[in-house]
Amino acid sequence: MNGCAAFLAAHGAVIRVRITRVRGSSPREEGVVMYVAPEAVYGTIGGGQLEYMAIDEARALLARDGAVAEMDVPLGPEIGQCCGGRVEIALERMDEAMRREAAEAEARELEVRPHLYILGAGHVGRALADLTQHLPLRTVLADGRAAELALCKAKVETALTPLPEALVREAPAGSAFVILTHDHALDFLLAAEALGRGDAAYVGMIGSATKRASFVSWARAQGGTVEGLTCPMGAGRSGDKRPEMIAALVLGEVVASLGAKAMSPVG
Repeated sequence: MNGCAAFLAAHGAVIRVRITRVRGSSPREEGVVMYVAPEAVYGTIGGGQLEYMAIDEARALLARDGAVAEMDVPLGPEIGQCCGGRVEIALERMDEAMRREAAEAEARELEVRPHLYILGAGHVGRALADLTQHLPLRTVLADGRAAELALCKAKVETALTPLPEALVREAPAGSAFVILTHDHALDFLLAAEALGRGDAAYVGMIGSATKRASFVSWARAQGGTVEGLTCPMGAGRSGDKRPEMIAALVLGEVVASLGAKAMSPVG
């Protein structure tokens, strides 16, 4: 158990804070929720003064043993925000039915998250996993080397497998694949497998322009496609070869390919 379900299980009294109406510009959209307990918060309605006000109101509601409250907040200079819009917020003490609904909604959202397969758990693969653990992605870090996978401390899925190409074949449509194993031949095999699907959101392979040219020659000799391959990836184009920099720039490419809408959480 993790996420929302774990938060609700850990706190007996919780207020659900939900944006019910937005007029003009605001930090978050209608339907977004945040959960507030006396000493903890899960989620966000956009941060800033609006969120601080909502947390204070939720805790005041808990303190007076109230059940519901409403807020109507103009996002102007009077509260220290400059969005210029206006939001209405509903605050409700959560009962068991609401708790079940929240946990089920999160489970559904997790099921439809875009999949990112990081194929190779070396320095760059682990750095990328560290970044993606904070995003609404289902990340799988795969390698055939147990020692390398053990070095990953990120909260992502890991797969110890001698056949990472099987993961590529079984991935859902619209997945993203970042290929950076310790073996160029394996990189070529995995890139060909991912490109051959024809439905990947992103296929990136670490390496130089020379490696790309070698792959193109190899793939064409095999009768495969090179359409849609990103190589060099990220920092391979900037010359900065630090793993953290490569990971950050690759992640930008991946997120842009997956699309912001596909990564938007369910309210």
